[in-house]
Amino acid sequence: MNKDLLRMDNLSKDEILDILNLADQLKYEKKHGIEHPLLKGKSLGMIFEKSSTRTRVSFEVGMYELGGNPLFLSSKDLQIGRGEPIQDTARVLSRYLDGIMIRTFSQKGIEILAEASSIPIINGLTDDEHPCQILADLMTIREKKLILDGLKVAYIGDGNNMCNSLIVGCLTLGMHISIANPQGYKPPKYYIDKGNELALKNNVSFTMTNLPKDAVKDADVVITDVWASMGQESEAQKRMIAFKGYQVNKELMSLAKDDALVLHCLPAHREEEITEEILEAHADEIFEEAENRLHAQKAILVKLLSK
Repeated sequence: MNKDLLRMDNLSKDEILDILNLADQLKYEKKHGIEHPLLKGKSLGMIFEKSSTRTRVSFEVGMYELGGNPLFLSSKDLQIGRGEPIQDTARVLSRYLDGIMIRTFSQKGIEILAEASSIPIINGLTDDEHPCQILADLMTIREKKLILDGLKVAYIGDGNNMCNSLIVGCLTLGMHISIANPQGYKPPKYYIDKGNELALKNNVSFTMTNLPKDAVKDADVVITDVWASMGQESEAQKRMIAFKGYQVNKELMSLAKDDALVLHCLPAHREEEITEEILEAHADEIFEEAENRLHAQKAILVKLLSK
């Protein structure tokens, strides 16, 4: 693996599968009360410029269960919040810590942080990418379906960080993916081009449409996300209009395979992007997906921090 995990295309197919295999092992050990202090004596700094439930708790508990020390670092409490250059913060923290997880806005900022750091940097979420979530999603799909290769994933909603990382992750593993976004809410050109490149390389399909019904047809997995992500609250009303017809509901799911999974990275806005009925019918896999953030991230930590 690279020194850092900044985006999904940092990982090859084999590296993704190695992470998933280790995550499965760590989950099994946790369920059976087998301790695994693989990072004893290691410290992880966790920088949060965006608030979080799942990211903070899963990384903090995960580091603790691996025998290490997690440190919550709010940007309000760091000099970075008072104008210290990110390069200087990186060089200082590199002398104290063994790794940094950061949840922030700018992908460029996290890449500057990684370039200046001598320790691993993990992307806990940026506006462009959400690799930790996608690894947990892939882990969940494999648990439930037993395979990944050849499955069809449909993503319905905003062309956001989830959509971007999902395109790269699925196509890298030989899965077909169909994306349905409203006009004006497509993924950035980089991810469309990358998707086309990976689809050709791995002989799988990558399709984009404005019609959710076309995307969902015969899907093995249907994934959605909120219509207005953190930092987009001022656009909520505009987005409610643009995303009308993009709700994952009973009618839409009738077009997917009978045993299709539904995943949502949470928090969910019930009766907006997903109905209460569908969320509760698929609560088992959705909350397993949330739990798997813990196991997938522990695997990432071991792979990066134990070097």
